[in-house]
Amino acid sequence: MMIRGGFALMLTLLICFSGVAAASGEEPTGPNLASVNAAVAKVGDDALLFGKNANRSVPIASLTKVMTGLVVLESDQPLDEWLTFKERHTPAAANAYTRIRVDSQLRRSDVLRIALMSSENFAAYTLARSYPGGFDAFINAMNAKAKALGMTGTHFVDPTGLSAENVSTAADLVKLVKAAGKHPEIREYSTTGYYRAQFRKPRYSLSFGNTNALVHRDSWGVSLSKTGYLEEAGRCLVMVSQMNGEPVVTVLLDSLGTRSPLGDAGRIKRWLDTGARGQVATAARRYEQEKNAAYAAAAKNVVSAN
Repeated sequence: MMIRGGFALMLTLLICFSGVAAASGEEPTGPNLASVNAAVAKVGDDALLFGKNANRSVPIASLTKVMTGLVVLESDQPLDEWLTFKERHTPAAANAYTRIRVDSQLRRSDVLRIALMSSENFAAYTLARSYPGGFDAFINAMNAKAKALGMTGTHFVDPTGLSAENVSTAADLVKLVKAAGKHPEIREYSTTGYYRAQFRKPRYSLSFGNTNALVHRDSWGVSLSKTGYLEEAGRCLVMVSQMNGEPVVTVLLDSLGTRSPLGDAGRIKRWLDTGARGQVATAARRYEQEKNAAYAAAAKNVVSAN
């Protein structure tokens, strides 16, 4: 698999920023996962149960919106306030399609709900644009919160995750999910299965569905969820679910296919229940090898340059 030139440059910068080191203390054995980077932890514990390249800073796509939701709720802005979807002040990414009409309005609580459950990018942008001090102040607040949480391998440049410059580590995202999970709104909104949002000026409605199929399965007991995808980030998932009778944080970053994170979640659950490590498809394993080789090559270039 060829890695685009711009992404290769970004990888080099990330290595300078994070060291791109595997997490110290990672389990020598654990579940076999398709995801290139991962972390698993009990909600009430500081230590990881399992880590795989858990301290490597990588693009996180729409997992960004968990931090967006956290900053919104900690700003204490009224959730019942009507927000206006204004024309973007900067060009949207090519994959920023939305069905929401410019100049229409929706209550902040519903804007946050569709941003979390359905990964609506215009909604996440509007939340940031409506923050005290505006968009730039919101990004500063995201990075300040990351620092306060000890997320040392994390940096944000936008509230949606459409930028590959939004980076974090699997271990950092465990910290974020634990902090976000203290807010009942994030737990509720992110796990809403389906929702019909009622807009005004003009009046119309749109239906939204959750991007994580596991929220529809009662056996998983999902209490917080967010998916993400960019070409540079691969398929990503953060989730709190019931595993072996306890709430467990699962972070999966950079998987090949749409079902790979779900398969990894299942392998983690079985590993915690029975100790079985499971197996990963050949294509996913090849993808992992190619991505790890790209990181190694970028690290070598940094060493050579210095």
